[in-house]
Amino acid sequence: MKLWGGRFAKNNDTLMEDFHSSITFDKRLYREDIEGSLAHSKMLANQGIISKEEGAAIAAALKEIRSEIESGAAEFDIAAEDIHMNVETMLIAKIGATGKKLHTARSRNDQVALDARLYLKRETDNVMTLLKELAETLLSLAAEHKETVMPGYTHLQKAQPITFAHHLLAYFEMFLRDLGRLQDSKKRLQIMPLGSGALAGTVFPLDRESVAADLGFDAVTANSMDGVSDRDFIIEFLSAAALIMMHLSRFSEEIILWSSGEFAFVTLDDAYSTGSSIMPQKKNPDAAELVRGKTGRVYGGLMTLLTVMKGLPLAYNKDMQEDKEALFDAVDTLKGCLMVFKPMVSTLTVNKETMRLDAEGGFINATDAADYLAEHGVPFREAHAVVGSLVLHCEKEQKTLKELTLEEWQRFSPVFKEDIYDFIKIENSVNRRNITGAPAPQQTEKALARAKERLAAF
Repeated sequence: MKLWGGRFAKNNDTLMEDFHSSITFDKRLYREDIEGSLAHSKMLANQGIISKEEGAAIAAALKEIRSEIESGAAEFDIAAEDIHMNVETMLIAKIGATGKKLHTARSRNDQVALDARLYLKRETDNVMTLLKELAETLLSLAAEHKETVMPGYTHLQKAQPITFAHHLLAYFEMFLRDLGRLQDSKKRLQIMPLGSGALAGTVFPLDRESVAADLGFDAVTANSMDGVSDRDFIIEFLSAAALIMMHLSRFSEEIILWSSGEFAFVTLDDAYSTGSSIMPQKKNPDAAELVRGKTGRVYGGLMTLLTVMKGLPLAYNKDMQEDKEALFDAVDTLKGCLMVFKPMVSTLTVNKETMRLDAEGGFINATDAADYLAEHGVPFREAHAVVGSLVLHCEKEQKTLKELTLEEWQRFSPVFKEDIYDFIKIENSVNRRNITGAPAPQQTEKALARAKERLAAF
């Protein structure tokens, strides 16, 4: 008979058992479930709700069960439905009626909410560690390329010269925001729901605060109905995870472009590339492409939870069982992408000269020519029009700006002098952008120092 089967006259159909059961995926919560049960049984004994001897017997048996699960000796039963009932069934098999007392003053509703929070606390820390390692990798690579000039783009059209370091630091800023979101979400993870019961608390004199302290929580939930039905903390994590994946996907797209023959800005290490089954020359950026593709899976997890929760009345509903697979898949996907991304980036070969030569094309220094006129008193809008006409002239003559004669420059504005050639040099263009947040090497040096301090705060 089911542990909850007293009210039922017959057993579930086997189809219903399979449909209803979650043990195939929530068995990964065994650590959290046993950790929560150990703290709960300790409190029950301390409060005199069960005897000290019963509490000790339950604790010893739970630790044995944990060891058996970890060694593979324990077998899960689909008829026991979920990890909570499986652990309890194993406990009763070991110590008999005493094991049945563990569930005093507890419901699976507050138990699963606790397990999910304990799981997500640990995994949030794991994701933050991986994210910090990736951010540190970006800082190390940026430090090597403070003066590696490359074209910057808008609309995927060459725009203005920047440095590779400056480009990498843009992604560092994204990942730092991601760390901030995860750190902030942890504050709301630190609230313990155990003691909420099914939805209305319990008549037993629980010491919820002592359980919270034992489990590393900062406080207990203030409302029992919210305690069992809240899944905001999962949605919040999935939202942060979706943003991290979006940033990884954008970075992947650039690595894919940069490693193409058309760009050839970087060369991927063989360890993070694959070949073709038919074309022997191919070296494909599959790691980056998979990260880009897997982003949709994490988005899917977020949309799953938002959709599941949007129409649920208080308090617990079975729909909420659908949170686990979406969460587990998102966590696994995100961690897997972060683990492969760090070495993929750290082993990149940066083709500096190709970047530098490419930065010479596309009239990337046209803004500098306009700035030259503006610095010599020409209103910027007039300067913009002058240089636009110059570019049109260059296109007709199939010349670059630096290939124009001084006579040609002065045909469009007498303000141009011989020093215009030095002014529009690519390196000088970068070096003059010497304000906070800009790509000049001096500013990059300062940005790297600030970045290390900011990252150390997490």
